[in-house]
Amino acid sequence: MKKYDVFLFDADGTLFDFNLAEACAFKTVYEKCGFFYSDEILKRYSDINEQLWKSFERSEISIDKIKTERFVRLFKEIGIHYDEYDFNDRYVIELGKGAFLIDNAKEICEAIAGIGKKIYIITNGITKVQVARLGFSTIKECVSDIFISELIGFQKPDVRYFEHVFLNIPNVEKEKVLVVGDSLTADIKGGINAGLDTCWFNEKKADNSSGILPTYEINKLSELTQFI
Repeated sequence: MKKYDVFLFDADGTLFDFNLAEACAFKTVYEKCGFFYSDEILKRYSDINEQLWKSFERSEISIDKIKTERFVRLFKEIGIHYDEYDFNDRYVIELGKGAFLIDNAKEICEAIAGIGKKIYIITNGITKVQVARLGFSTIKECVSDIFISELIGFQKPDVRYFEHVFLNIPNVEKEKVLVVGDSLTADIKGGINAGLDTCWFNEKKADNSSGILPTYEINKLSELTQFI
């Protein structure tokens, strides 16, 4: 099995349990704003949010617009009135506290960093959230750097995002780099666009009908041991 020296990990859904962080943050803010929370409302918010982030991958909407538009659409749909800017500000703070890790994330990061190999996080997420979450996490010492699309100006899967990443990683050979992520359309497609080997973290064992073909597929992060 081929070994790699540099691992480019996606953040949400790959290293961090975004669904748990999202649920905790949304419930906390929603109730503090005086509304009655339900799992159905969370599900509707999550669907709206996901649709907007997919639009962002296609360069159809800006990240600044997403921050408030997701709440504008939700509030309109469920018939409540609240300032979307204030809600977003509160939500982003709470989301940044949610440094919950995917199973085996800590162990695999420690295994990679422990033998001198490098871990970088590549994320389309909101800067304030991603920086805070990494800071609260137990893997922060394993991570050499984090590349955030909001700061770079390009997002995965745009090849220009990956060009920026490579300009800021010293002495790296593409043949020694592995992209690891849960999103076929952002992580895997982006890695392919950049000429990199890719590993699809398919935790839920979903079917792949996208036409996007990763180099490898795993269902557990512990399976990455074979590439170290």
